[in-house]
Amino acid sequence: MMGMSTYTEQEIDTIRQAAFGAMTLVSAADPGFFAMFKESMAGAKALASASGELQTVFKSGGLPPMPKGGKDEMKATVLGALQQSTQIIQTKAPQDLEPFKQVIAAACDQVASASDGVKPEEQQAINEVKSAIGLL
Repeated sequence: MMGMSTYTEQEIDTIRQAAFGAMTLVSAADPGFFAMFKESMAGAKALASASGELQTVFKSGGLPPMPKGGKDEMKATVLGALQQSTQIIQTKAPQDLEPFKQVIAAACDQVASASDGVKPEEQQAINEVKSAIGLL
């Protein structure tokens, strides 16, 4: 496995924005103040389960800045970051690509399931995330 020096600071920021942004998209699909806390914890646990290099990337720095703008603009930015992240990882650490896809999918599934089951809006967001990372 390659070290974090494999990725530039910008690439790490993109990967982190993609991961945290994907969870935010799913959480925002069915908003609720208390649900947000449950969903955040569930997503954080999923990212913490990533191994080696990916866990190091996810844990580096604080929370990444979330995209600005309305819901559609945020979604476009996050889905673009997810696509960029898969390209970055494929190029620089291809052995981490499948684990990245799986941890993102698991985080989104766990976020959606954390509060009162998976709503249709959340499933739609999950499907968009999975499509962006090449799982659908």
